[in-house]
Amino acid sequence: MSNLDNLDKIVSLAKARGFIFQSSEIYGGLSAVYDYGPLGVELKRNIRDAWWKEMTRRHDNIVGVDAAIFMHPKVWEASGHVGGFNDPMIDDKQSKKRYRADMLIEQYIEKLRSDDKHEEANAIQEKLDTCGSRKSLTEDLYEIIMENEIRAPESGAFDWTEVRQFNLMFKTQFGATGSEDDGVYLRPETAQGIFVNYKNVLDTARVTVPFGIAQTGKAFRNEVVARQFVFRMREFEQMEMQYFVKPGTDEDEYEKWLEKRLEWHKFMGIREENLRTAPHPEDKLAHYARAAADIQYKYPIGWQEVEGIHNRTDFDLTQHQEFSGKKLDYYDQKNQERFTPYVIETSVGLDRLTLMVLCDAYREEEVDGDTRTVLKMNPKLAPTQVGIFPLIKKDKLQDLAHKIEKELLEEFSVLYDESGSIGKRYRRQDEAGTPFCITVDFDGVESEGEDTVTIRYRDDMSQDRVPVSRLSEVIRDGMKDWTPED
Repeated sequence: MSNLDNLDKIVSLAKARGFIFQSSEIYGGLSAVYDYGPLGVELKRNIRDAWWKEMTRRHDNIVGVDAAIFMHPKVWEASGHVGGFNDPMIDDKQSKKRYRADMLIEQYIEKLRSDDKHEEANAIQEKLDTCGSRKSLTEDLYEIIMENEIRAPESGAFDWTEVRQFNLMFKTQFGATGSEDDGVYLRPETAQGIFVNYKNVLDTARVTVPFGIAQTGKAFRNEVVARQFVFRMREFEQMEMQYFVKPGTDEDEYEKWLEKRLEWHKFMGIREENLRTAPHPEDKLAHYARAAADIQYKYPIGWQEVEGIHNRTDFDLTQHQEFSGKKLDYYDQKNQERFTPYVIETSVGLDRLTLMVLCDAYREEEVDGDTRTVLKMNPKLAPTQVGIFPLIKKDKLQDLAHKIEKELLEEFSVLYDESGSIGKRYRRQDEAGTPFCITVDFDGVESEGEDTVTIRYRDDMSQDRVPVSRLSEVIRDGMKDWTPED
C-alpha cells in the first residue's frame, strides 16, 4: 500500500539513490533545472525506449524524426508562439515575488469555496471566465485582483504591480555577429519540428495518410512559476507523436488515440485508480484545437496532467504553408482528391512520466519491526534489473558471481555488489527498484551436481533456489508475469 502523501520523500530518495539531482548544486543550484544521476538516467532511458517501441515499432505507419532544437524564427511566428505564448504575470512589490495573475485569482476562488462563500466565489469565477471580453486580458485580471483585494500568498501584502504579459520562450543569438536580427529561440515544444518536416517525410518514407511522425527531445520554457520538483521545469524532455488523418475521420481517430494512450500507461504498470482522463471544456480549448483531453495522474500534489491528446485540425500545416509559401497539402491518389490533413497529437512529458513512475512505485512497509522503503516499479523499467551478490568475499563465490554477471548482462541491466551484509544490500536495491537479487552462497556452489543460487524477489521478498542455467528463464518469466500491486 503506497503512503506517499507529499513529494518530499521522493525528492529525498531521488537524491540519496542517484536518481535526480539539483542542477549546479555545488553553486547553490539553478531553479527548476535538474540533472539525472546514474539510476535516473537509466530509468528515464527505459521509459523513453518503451514509449518509442510502442509508438513506432508497434505501428507500421508511424516513423520517427529528430529535429534540431534551433529552428527558423518564422516557425514560431507561424505557430503562434511569438504572439501568443504568454502568461499574465503580476509582482508583489513587498516580497518581489512574481505570480501568474489568473492562478492567483483561481486560488482565491478556491479559498472562498472552502470557506463556504460560494456565491462570492461564483461571481468572481464568472468574471474570470470572461476576461479579455471587456478590456484587455491583463486589465481585466488586474481589475479582479484590485476589486477583491487579493493579497500576496507569502507576504500577505496588497501592493501589486500591474499585470503584464510574459513570453515563455528563451531567446538567444545565432551566429557570430549577435545582432537582434540574428535572434532565434530555444524551442518551447517539439511538435513544430514534426510539422516542418511533414513534406520531407511524405516524400521519402513512402507513407500514406493516415500516418504518424514521432519525436523525443528537449524543450525549453521560461516558466515564471516553476516548482514541484521535475513536474514543471524550464528544461524538459517531450515525447510527441503527430498523426496525420483525412478530415472527417479526425473525431474517431482522436477517441482511438485517447484510449490507446490511457491503456499504455496501465500497461507500463501504473495503477488504474491513479489514472483518469479529463476532457477540456469547449470554452477552454487552445486556439488550434477541436478537441482535447488530459491523461491525469494522482500525484502527491493532486491530479495533474501527464499527457495531452489533441485534435489540432489542419491549423499547423495551414499556418506553415501560409508563412513558408510551400504547399503542404496531400494528394490521395486512390480517391483522386487533395486535402490538408488534420492532426491528432499525443504529447507526453518524459520528466513527468519519470516522476509518475517513482511516485506510483514508492512504498513504505513494516518488516520485522523496521521500515522498508521500496520502489515496486515495472521490472522492464527498473534502472537495475538484477543484483548479483556473493555471500562473502571468497574466491569461489566471487568467481561464480562474476560468471553469472557476464552471462546476464547481455540481456538485463545488472549490478555486482559485495559490500556490506546481505540485508543491507537487499535494502539498497529495494530503494533502487531492483526486482531480482541473486545471492551466491556455499550451499549452491559446493552442492553435488549443477551450481544453484538464491533468487530473491523485490515485491514480496520471497526467495527460490534456482539452477544457474535457468536464471535467465526465471528472470524473463518474472518480468513477463509482473503486475502492479493495489
